[in-house]
Amino acid sequence: MEKYDNISWDEYFMGIAVLSALRSKDPNTKVGAVIVSPDNKVISIGYNGMPRQLDEDSLSWNKGEGLDSKYLYVCHAEFNAILNTQVGGTLKGATLYVTLFPCNECTKAIIQTGIKEVVYLDNKYETQVSTQASKKMLDLAGIKLRKFNGKDIDINIK
Repeated sequence: MEKYDNISWDEYFMGIAVLSALRSKDPNTKVGAVIVSPDNKVISIGYNGMPRQLDEDSLSWNKGEGLDSKYLYVCHAEFNAILNTQVGGTLKGATLYVTLFPCNECTKAIIQTGIKEVVYLDNKYETQVSTQASKKMLDLAGIKLRKFNGKDIDINIK
């Protein structure tokens, strides 16, 4: 990308999601999300991480079993973005940009908050039942779903 190229709104917001993902301490999957109002204003941002006020180094980041599994503790980027919304703020009609296709649990929150569109960068768990359930729920709720197809996002910070 040339130094002064103009980027689309999709590229801009997905770039913010990609940048947000870099905050995650997850050694395997870094995910970022940004929620945008219908008039292209950023409402909220999130990334996958441990719940607030918990020492992230005291909990497992492993894919292990039992209490040694990160899946018991990590809050997903979409969930954090929803929770990070200002008190009294509304997500009705908003668009969610996320670097990884939402899981079935985050999809429930997306539907409940009134988000109208989900734009995702990657769907590496496409064949999993939970992802298929997400797609089914999004379809039934009438939420527009689309894969990001803008310019490649390569963020270099020096």
